[in-house]
Amino acid sequence: MTLFNGIDHVQLAAPPGSEEKARHFFHTILGMPEIQKPDDLASRGGVWFDCGGLEVHIGVEEPFSPALKAHPALRVHSLELARERLQEFNWPVKPEQPLNGAARFYTEDPFGNRIELIER
Repeated sequence: MTLFNGIDHVQLAAPPGSEEKARHFFHTILGMPEIQKPDDLASRGGVWFDCGGLEVHIGVEEPFSPALKAHPALRVHSLELARERLQEFNWPVKPEQPLNGAARFYTEDPFGNRIELIER
């Protein structure tokens, strides 16, 4: 038996005051519902989202530096619909070769953090 049973959340860094940009990208464009942060963490800034049972936490970091290589790989039901949605908002879509037969591409959040979208 393994000690681990999954990933609860991933955290991406963002600069102070960037919550509305995060909401626009993760909620408006990608369609992730926002999750209310616990009261004891709300004063730290940032915003949280639900990604099909995995939480994506956007945390404030200063000084801020985007993750250009390290990244979450978020599973989607339809990579084509995700691509169309990003392109509708003029968001970058960077093609990538399949990974073990799974179609995928990269994009970035409003802060320059690398994000992979993958369809298995």
